[in-house]
Amino acid sequence: MLDLRTVTVMRYILPLREGGSLPALAEADDDFKYVLKFRGAGHGVKMLISELLGGKITEALGLQIPELVFVNLDVDFGRTEADEEIQDLLKFSEGLNLGLHYLSESIAYDPSVKIDPLLASKIVWLDAFITNIDRTFRNTNLLMWHKELWVIDNGASFYFHHSWQNFDAAAKTPFKYVKDHVLLPQATKLDEADQFAKKVLNENIFRDMVKLIPEDWLHWNDADESPEEIREIYFNFLKTRLEHSEIFLNEAKNARG
Repeated sequence: MLDLRTVTVMRYILPLREGGSLPALAEADDDFKYVLKFRGAGHGVKMLISELLGGKITEALGLQIPELVFVNLDVDFGRTEADEEIQDLLKFSEGLNLGLHYLSESIAYDPSVKIDPLLASKIVWLDAFITNIDRTFRNTNLLMWHKELWVIDNGASFYFHHSWQNFDAAAKTPFKYVKDHVLLPQATKLDEADQFAKKVLNENIFRDMVKLIPEDWLHWNDADESPEEIREIYFNFLKTRLEHSEIFLNEAKNARG
């Protein structure tokens, strides 16, 4: 059974101005620092769901990713914050958010650095599977830490949930954005990555993953479904996409060619 620890923010350290989601560096009650993703930012709880599901799939594939935790933000937190934009963000993010363990002294991945072809292929496969549009040469969302490549920021994944329709068709899309993936030129073992993924991912894992989504994140104004029905849609998306992985796999191979 998959699980996440829950921590409470004790100190807001500084905003991280990358991207539109205004993440922040914060310290929690376990004395660790986290990159905090807020429910009150940009795409709200859907971005948090992308981070959660994308992160757990990253883990299941054996790729390096900072520990994910649920993060409580107290109702009074941020009232003394001088920056009005940040104060509003904190106010609208009261409750349960998501954090990734902060990798101190990590550096952004340099695309000119060669990495293991199978590792590159697994990351390309991951992003084509979860439809992550944001791992490009302009914004790699990869870190080097302790001489290893770490995957961060899966918040731009599962973009089908922004239109919230034609779920079966969305699961069978080829993912045309793979052509922009920063690691595609090095991904020479896509077939091997696909075979590996199909050995480690399955319906039981997907079921456990969608159960992790807090009910608090599943009350949407733009959907008629109940929280349990929304979880079932995510589950069926993952199940169907894995069953038809040749669709996005061939797109990636053609983009390489």
